[in-house]
Amino acid sequence: MARLNINGKFLDVDVEEDTPLLWVIRDHVGLTGTKYGCGVGQCGACTLHVDGVATRSCALPVSAVTADQKIVTIEGLGADKPHPVQEVWAELDVAQCGYCQVGMIMAVSSLLAQNAKPSEDDIRSEISNICRCGTYPRVLAGVQLAAQRMAANKG
Repeated sequence: MARLNINGKFLDVDVEEDTPLLWVIRDHVGLTGTKYGCGVGQCGACTLHVDGVATRSCALPVSAVTADQKIVTIEGLGADKPHPVQEVWAELDVAQCGYCQVGMIMAVSSLLAQNAKPSEDDIRSEISNICRCGTYPRVLAGVQLAAQRMAANKG
C-alpha cells in the first residue's frame, strides 16, 4: 500500500512497490493526462512534478515517492485556472499532434518556477523532452513568452 499526495489530495493505492508511478497515476488513480511514451525515462511524455521538480514517472517506482512529497500532474497544474504555460501553448499553437505536450508543459512550468528568466541555452538544456512532430521552435517561443508573462504578473 502506498500513500501519495497527488494534486493536493492524499490517496492510498494498493500496488506493488516497484510499480512505476506513471501506471499508478493512470491506472489506479484514473488521471490519464500523463502519457506513456518510451517507458525508460527518455522521451518525457510522462513528466509530472514531484515537489516542484519535473520528473519522468515511467521509470520511477512508486516506492521512491513518500506521502510527504507533493505530486502534481497536468490535471493539478491548471486546476483553478490555466497555468501561464498552458495559456501560451494554446495561444501559439505549440502542439501539433499534442501527445508529448503534457510532458513538455510540465517540464517548462518546472523550469520557469526555478528559473524565471531562462536563456535559450537554459531552455535547450533543461527541456529534453522529445517531440516527434518537431515543434521545438514553437516550444522555445512558448517558453520565452510564458516567462515574460509570468515576470510581468509578479511585478
